Formats: sequence, structure tokens, C-alpha cells
Amino acid sequence: MARNKHPEETVNRILDTAFRLFLENGYERTSIQDIVDNLGGLSKGAIYHHFNSKEDILAAVTDRITRESNQMLLDIRDRAGLTGREKLKLIFKVALDRPAQDQLFMVAPDFSRSPQMLYAVLRETIDDAAPHYILPIIEQGIADGSIVTEYPAELAELLMLCANIWMNPLMFGSTVEQSRRKFLLFRQMTQNFGLDILDDGLISRLMDLAQLYEDRQ
Repeated sequence: MARNKHPEETVNRILDTAFRLFLENGYERTSIQDIVDNLGGLSKGAIYHHFNSKEDILAAVTDRITRESNQMLLDIRDRAGLTGREKLKLIFKVALDRPAQDQLFMVAPDFSRSPQMLYAVLRETIDDAAPHYILPIIEQGIADGSIVTEYPAELAELLMLCANIWMNPLMFGSTVEQSRRKFLLFRQMTQNFGLDILDDGLISRLMDLAQLYEDRQ
């Protein structure tokens, strides 16, 4: 069998095709065969040479969408001239405002039908997002006096679990109204911590994302 001399090009073709089909048809209604049929000559074996499952393809699509955005979050974390509290608000704003969020809400699967993916999101939240992006900001805020907590690691996990899991309509199939109530409670909770994370503009942005999810149902 001839060896593939350009595996990166093949992977990109698969991801480009899968992403387009996920957007057009939805993740749940797109099969591996659908992807094969739109690859223009690549076989199902070529897909399984690079990916073990459709979930693996979605993970790679999501990683490609968020890679540039994650760099922006790192830039905010390491930016000089802002307090920890200011960085925490800005990091939420950048995360919500990036166009990739709309794409993710349009292609993401029903997590209630995919416990493996739900667990992957949970692990990523606890093992990566909270310690690498949020905890350093909270620790800076404690040092500069803008954030007061005796439990920085736990607060970082709580904020990210609320943002990525509890408030995320994709996880529980929340309606727009149910999502709105969660967003407002999260704002009230964080204000009680002395953190002004969600203003009216970010609440409005969250409502737009919740509406995107509801419209695709």
C-alpha cells in the first residue's frame, strides 16, 4: 500500500469536511459515512487511520477552533497593568466574544448522549482551564488586593465548572429562560464574592448563545 506522503493535508481535509457537515447537519445527524462521501476519494480507512471515532474528529475540530482563542487567554493572564479582578472579567469577556463560541454552539453534540465527551469536558475544566488560566489570575488578585478568598484553587474550579458545565445549555438542554436565570444567579454569586464578572453586555452575549442552541433544536 502506498504510504501517505502528506498526512497533515489529509487530516485537514477530514476536519474541514467534518466541520462543514457538523455546521450544516448537526453533529448527531452526521455519520462517518457522510464525511467519507464528501471527501472526494478518501476512504473510510483513511479516516480511521487518523481518528478512532466521530467523537475524536469533533475533539480535533474543537481543538482547532479554540487554539487561537486559548492563546488570547494566555496573553490576558500574563498581561501587565491589570489587577487580578480586571483580568478575570476580561478573560470571561474574551472567551464569550470570540466568534469560535458561535461555531462551537452550532457543532457541539448533545452531551447527555455522550458521557465520554461530558467527562472529557469535566476533566479539561478541572485539569487545564481552572489551574492554567483562572487560578494564576486569582492568585494575582489576592496579592494585589483585588480578590479576597482563602480558597483560590477551589474558587477557580467553581467559576469554571459554573461557566463550562452548569451554565452551558449544551450540557442540560436548558431553555433560553432557564439559561437566563442561571446567568443572573452566577452574576449575583460572583458579586457576593466581590467579583464583577458578568455585566449586562456579557449577559446579553450569553443569551445570544443560549438562543443559538435553542434554535438548532
